[in-house]
Amino acid sequence: MSHPTEPDFRLAVVALGGNAVYPKGIRGTAEEQFEILERTCAQLARMAAGGYRLALTHGNGPVIGNILIRMAMASTVVPPMPMDVCVADSQGGMGYMIQQSLAGALLAAGVPAPVVSVVTQVEVDADDPAFRHPSKPVGPFYTPEEAERIAGRTGWEFRDDAGRGHRRVVPSPPPKAIVEIEAVRRLVEAGVVPIAAGGGGIPVTRQADGRYRGVAAVIDKDLTGALLALGLGAGLYINLTGVDSVALDFGTPAERPVPRLSVAEAKAHLEAGQFAEGSMAPKIRAAVQYVEKGGGTMIITSLERVEAALEGKAGTRIVLES
Repeated sequence: MSHPTEPDFRLAVVALGGNAVYPKGIRGTAEEQFEILERTCAQLARMAAGGYRLALTHGNGPVIGNILIRMAMASTVVPPMPMDVCVADSQGGMGYMIQQSLAGALLAAGVPAPVVSVVTQVEVDADDPAFRHPSKPVGPFYTPEEAERIAGRTGWEFRDDAGRGHRRVVPSPPPKAIVEIEAVRRLVEAGVVPIAAGGGGIPVTRQADGRYRGVAAVIDKDLTGALLALGLGAGLYINLTGVDSVALDFGTPAERPVPRLSVAEAKAHLEAGQFAEGSMAPKIRAAVQYVEKGGGTMIITSLERVEAALEGKAGTRIVLES
């Protein structure tokens, strides 16, 4: 099957950030997460009722941290699982919750459609420099003594995180390809709503014989979302986050929202340090990659403002030219 050449502006890849799935302040029980997802999926169902076809991806934020906590605490009883398996675990659990919640919301909105979670591998380059310099903090904070003890049992690498404690660090290479993209594309064409590449995807490298092998890494979820949107030929890549729109001079008296950015403007603001790493900068980089490669329009907004953003009344649109 040929790769999509023209973006379909009625097909939207929606990336659910932490606030849409697992906001700060909750204990993290399944009941809490289902309650939050009911509200999230009601918004998505309204999009579907308005004529949009959907494909979803999501972060795995605190969930992967919780998995690592359980493993660290149980490491003297059961062997810890490698990072690729942990990401797969988070995809399965979170995918199930989103899948059930969205299917129910679509049914209530009068647009029932099958919703399927795809445990998704994402290829990274085995020779990427990130593997020689692990830098991505994951999981909880530990004292130096706790970190040393856990490292001795597991072989994990720890590093001080800005004086707040020691955290495990893993490589964070950029995504090269989504292994199951053809399967996800066929699901979309069949009228199925897929949930794919959660948490940035399960990190794998391609072996000489063509097979894949998991690696200990975390892939940037925003870049993977851009890759998913491009691979599906989606005309919209919507990144739902904790703010209504991108802002310049964020957190200062001069803070101002930006309703629209060209790729050139986005690059210039990135270069000037306008966007914080670990916050808005990865989303802007993903937007640049998606739009430059012919994907269409990226919208960055909050869940509450997504409908207004689709009408051009809220959020920030990143486009090829202003």
